Amino acid sequence: MSKSYGFIEITGVVAAMDALDIMCKTADVELASWERKLGGRLVTIIVQGDVAAVTEAVEAAATHAIKKPASYAVIANPHEEIVKMVELSASRWRKKKGDE
Repeated sequence: MSKSYGFIEITGVVAAMDALDIMCKTADVELASWERKLGGRLVTIIVQGDVAAVTEAVEAAATHAIKKPASYAVIANPHEEIVKMVELSASRWRKKKGDE
């Protein structure tokens, strides 16, 4: 199984959670990380899994989410620099989660 990442950038935390729910229910993907910008008005959800599952999940969320995503993409077999960026994002997310 080759790792791939799926990205959905959408306005609002509620819309992002809806998109994540759709992705996780549609295909065998898991949350890799997420980022909030502009006070949560712009949210990027990153899921990971095999290429087919990630593609299916991202397409489902792009089609059925309560808001249309601002942008979305699938990166199959990401370059090691992309993996580092996602891991850095995930480590910041885990650190904040652990501080609560």
